[in-house]
Parts: sequence; C-alpha cells; structure tokens
Amino acid sequence: MPEKRTYADRAMYLKKAVANRRRKLREMVIAYKGGKCVICGYHKYNGAFALHHIDGSKKEFGLSARGVTRSWNKVRREANKCVLVCTNCHQELHGGVTQLPREILGR
Repeated sequence: MPEKRTYADRAMYLKKAVANRRRKLREMVIAYKGGKCVICGYHKYNGAFALHHIDGSKKEFGLSARGVTRSWNKVRREANKCVLVCTNCHQELHGGVTQLPREILGR
C-alpha cells in the first residue's frame, strides 16, 4: 500500500506551482511590454527587468508584491500603466539621474 501524502508534501507542491506561475507571468509581461528597456534598449536577461509605473498615483498593486499570483488580465491592466526598464535604468529613474523619453510621457 502506498504511503499517504502529507500536508508538507502538498505545501511544497503548491509553493513550486506558485513560483512557476509567477515566473510564467513575468515572462509574459516582459514579452507583452516589448522585451527591451525603453531607455537603453537592454534585452539580454529577463531577470534584469523591472516595470516602472509612469504615474505612481494610478498604481493599484506592485506586480511582484509579496508572492501574490494574479490573473493575466489583472497583471496586463497594471502593466499598461508601466514601462519596461532594466534595473540599472530603473534605479537611475528613481535617483533622478535619467528621465523617461518624451514620447512615453506624451509631452
């Protein structure tokens, strides 16, 4: 007779499933937003990307907040308020060293 699954087994399975879903959503968002930094054109490694909210006051949620998995429709709606930037350019945006291109800001 096979051994019964334990709660610990199920918990581990669920953690892996959530991690895989979040990874897939991240890849989908990067592809949806063009796959390269809007400032410098970087496109080598998906782990080096961040989504920057154009207008922080319209932010409903952070796309990587606390391991929460959301539907593709909700993620896409939030991503529409953002631009894809590499982490280096993202830090420069928040540090005031660089700015988003005027075409993005609509000016």
